[in-house]
Amino acid sequence: MGDLLLVRHGETEWSLSGRHTGWSDIPLTEKGREQARRLAPLIARHHIAAAFVSPMQRARETARLAGVGGAGVDADLSEWDYGGYEGVTTVEIHRTRTDWFLFTDGVAPGPPEHPGESPDEVGARAERMLAKIDAALAEAEGSVVVVSHGHFLRVLTARRLGLPASAGALFQLSTGTVSRLSTEHRRHVVAGWNVRPDAYCSHGSLSPGEAGPDEH
Repeated sequence: MGDLLLVRHGETEWSLSGRHTGWSDIPLTEKGREQARRLAPLIARHHIAAAFVSPMQRARETARLAGVGGAGVDADLSEWDYGGYEGVTTVEIHRTRTDWFLFTDGVAPGPPEHPGESPDEVGARAERMLAKIDAALAEAEGSVVVVSHGHFLRVLTARRLGLPASAGALFQLSTGTVSRLSTEHRRHVVAGWNVRPDAYCSHGSLSPGEAGPDEH
């Protein structure tokens, strides 16, 4: 079975400022576009059997600039529905909910069309996506690449490893990075995490990307 490559979209103005960005269709910054372009050599090292991308323009543009062609748009790859916390920073939330933590507490209710998701609801969506990924891996030889969003990909990783959705908190993920989930002795493992191609160490290995002010 091939690997699962996780691509977090490039920088946006909201990711830079730490605003939770779920359904808001915020475009990439110029730096975000450059981050996406620099992912192309990393992804090109793999034989890609299938690709999926979130409907949001920040993800679709990242896929295009990173050379991920023919990706199927899948709403299950959308970012966490932040409900009433859309566009709000963690710092602002902590002014009234000092102990709030997304991965355990979820979000405040939002408008009817975006009521917000609990950690378990995001986990269930990740499970649906993993079933589609596994079907693609079974159908063709090679790896599958998905281009999506920080918090959703963290939950997807937790569920891939057999952990609860709340364990997504353990997997910090920066904009414009590639992570690789593989198998070892028939068990799912993290084979590479939060990697940027411009972050080579002096000995030639890849070092992780820089963390942003928030993950969303």
